[in-house]
Amino acid sequence: MNRISVRLLAFNLLVVFVPVVAFLSLGTYERQLLRSLESALVQQARLLAAALEDAGPDLQGEAARVLTDLRQRSDARLRVVGADGGLLVDSALLGPQARPAAVDARSAPAEQRAAEETFLYRLASFPVRLWRRWAAPPRPPLETDDYYAGEAVLRGAEVLDALDGRYGAATRISTGGQRAVTLYSAIPVLDRGAVTGAVLASQSTYRILVDLYDLRLDVFVLFLGSVAAAAALSLLAAATITGPIRRLRDQARSVLDTRGRLAGRFEPSRRRDEVGDLARSLGDLSRDLERRVGLLESFASDVAHELSNPLASIRSAVELALSVEEPVPRARLLESAIEDTRRMERLLAGVREVSLLDAGAAPEAEETIDAHEAAGHVAEAVRLARPDTRVRLHVEGGRAPVHMPPGRLAQVIANLVQNAVDFSPPDGLVRVVVSRDGGDDGEPVSEVVIAVTDEGPGIPGDVIERIFDRFYSYRPGSEAGTHSGLGLAIVKAIVEGRGGSVRAESLPGRGARFEVRLPGVS
Repeated sequence: MNRISVRLLAFNLLVVFVPVVAFLSLGTYERQLLRSLESALVQQARLLAAALEDAGPDLQGEAARVLTDLRQRSDARLRVVGADGGLLVDSALLGPQARPAAVDARSAPAEQRAAEETFLYRLASFPVRLWRRWAAPPRPPLETDDYYAGEAVLRGAEVLDALDGRYGAATRISTGGQRAVTLYSAIPVLDRGAVTGAVLASQSTYRILVDLYDLRLDVFVLFLGSVAAAAALSLLAAATITGPIRRLRDQARSVLDTRGRLAGRFEPSRRRDEVGDLARSLGDLSRDLERRVGLLESFASDVAHELSNPLASIRSAVELALSVEEPVPRARLLESAIEDTRRMERLLAGVREVSLLDAGAAPEAEETIDAHEAAGHVAEAVRLARPDTRVRLHVEGGRAPVHMPPGRLAQVIANLVQNAVDFSPPDGLVRVVVSRDGGDDGEPVSEVVIAVTDEGPGIPGDVIERIFDRFYSYRPGSEAGTHSGLGLAIVKAIVEGRGGSVRAESLPGRGARFEVRLPGVS
């Protein structure tokens, strides 16, 4: 049985606590019954003693008449003794209608006792019997069933107390089967203030024990039923929980092959519970992982392809330079090799940047910065870096705070602005508009929008879907091979890594527009 099943069984077994508590509380219940029985015996003895007061010398006859009139309406055994302790009348011996009231465990036939001691009861009482036999302290020897059996003169301690004018009581344990307790209560009989005899009332607790036996048996049956129900519920819960989890474990082991490559995925589940949610989440995770691995493999292939071109060009230029003796052609070949080297440096720098963004390595310190102010700084830096450009840069908008590394925000705006400048005609206008989406009338700012618009030729429809792909560059003309195709891919990686979005659209006859949306700060 697995660990979850064991925990479920242990939890469900808490229901057994109820019958166990009920079983343990039977001792208190038994003591209350014994006290009630003793109180009833005392009352019966007092009533009979009161009826025999002033009976005179005919105490025996009066006692016999009263007990005969009772016609065994009392469950107790009533005996009347004289002043010397001699037995005068015994209710158990009066008439053919008499029935022994002081029945104890040994008075029942052996066959009846054997039938009552059923297998379940022996099983339930085994721990108690084991405790009494090996761990309980020794107990004094037991007395006989009826302490006064066959005696004509009753000289028990309780009888002597009653003959001395006091209330007497004794408790004696019988032998055989369950140990029935016999209670004895003695009340003096008075005649003009003098003690002329005593009334002895006795009753066995056998009937109480029989009732308690039935009650214990019922509680034990309830206990066994509770254990069976807890086990069944645990097995059912385990089958509905651990089975699907075991299948998920097997699927997880088959997702990767022995070489660590993706070889499968988690199958979707139709279950509508938490296990089904877990299976579907793992299925989504495996699909995302598969897509991620595909992107990495494609990225590695693209990097190898992009690096192979400048490497081949460098090799060809160097080999030709070695074979050319004229200084001018050799210088041109070496210049070409140096330019291809710079291109490789730019390409490797972009690859490193994209890899760091994808991996989330080296987290940078974040600050709350104004996107409008950052756009102004970027525009000024572009003007200084490209003094020969005739393209006009114009920044519009108002304060729009965002929470992110300042360098990353500047990198996003710079890549978009430089891309717009490259595509703009001479004397063209590049507009950078910074605005806030929301935040009016006291509402919290939801997004900060940075839109960069140029007046270039626009983006063809078949290109706009791939414009943010890595190593893809759409630059008609002589500069097509001088760019790595990673600028817009880096913009997308930075923006989406901050929980934002970026999109491009073509404005027919007016140029192109790039829009970046970032989470705003109130």
